[in-house]
Amino acid sequence: MKDMKKHYREIQKVLWLVLVLNWAVAAAKIIYGYMTDSTSMTADGFHSLADGASNIIGLIGIHFCSQPTDEDHPYGHKKYETLFALGIAAMLLIVAFNLGKAGIGRIINPVVPQVDFLSFAVMIITVTVNITVMIYEYRRGKQLQSDILIVDSMHTRADIFTSLSVIVALIFVKLGFPIVDPFITLLISGFIAYSAFIIIRQESGILCDAAAINDTKKIEAVVLRIKGVQSCHKIRTRGRPDDVYLDLHIQIEVDMKIGDSHQLTHIIQKEIMDAFPQIVDVLVHLEPKSGLCR
Repeated sequence: MKDMKKHYREIQKVLWLVLVLNWAVAAAKIIYGYMTDSTSMTADGFHSLADGASNIIGLIGIHFCSQPTDEDHPYGHKKYETLFALGIAAMLLIVAFNLGKAGIGRIINPVVPQVDFLSFAVMIITVTVNITVMIYEYRRGKQLQSDILIVDSMHTRADIFTSLSVIVALIFVKLGFPIVDPFITLLISGFIAYSAFIIIRQESGILCDAAAINDTKKIEAVVLRIKGVQSCHKIRTRGRPDDVYLDLHIQIEVDMKIGDSHQLTHIIQKEIMDAFPQIVDVLVHLEPKSGLCR
């Protein structure tokens, strides 16, 4: 329990840090955007503000995930992280839609922002901060096996591409080609939508109990090495990558005593969980070797 609380505290620390940085970046873009009447920079600033909202969603999700098991949730609350990750993916789709809408609007009614050296400086500095945040959050997400951190880093990546599109637009405006801006915006909108659908497909698979471990041959190999196991089949897994539940059928000799077979199931559980740390529970169904029970 202490390890689990420490695990979620680490995730919360990352989210709080990213939240502060996202809002600092948003403030810089919005303030300078209003000062220079740059609509694209101001809009990008509000996009960064939305990134902060996704961090808050993540913090709420982690609060629910960290709750211990209870009578209503005997398997724990970890799937709340998956559920809130889907919420962040939904926010990505909203961002993609709004960017696409803005891009089409700029094609119909072109907008030429004011461009100066400070415009580029603000955007380059904020993009650099966002790239640092994205890399840090993604790496910590992998280390902590946190869907929320990984998905939120993809949200930050979407913000990076949006900001880069603003920089490219500023360059083309400076060169006398403002029409390039909305087409780049549409391209980025498509990329963000694609990223959101990838997240939705992955996370919905967890909620719908898709196989958590596809290569069950390795599990079978571990089980078949155990003395007393005659065969192994019907291996099924489900759950999150760091919280996998497994059930399987094994065949034993017909004349094995109940006490011995019970001890064998404990050995099987221990061997599997030692070999695959992500597996948190193993349910073993015993069958006589003769195949009378299936």
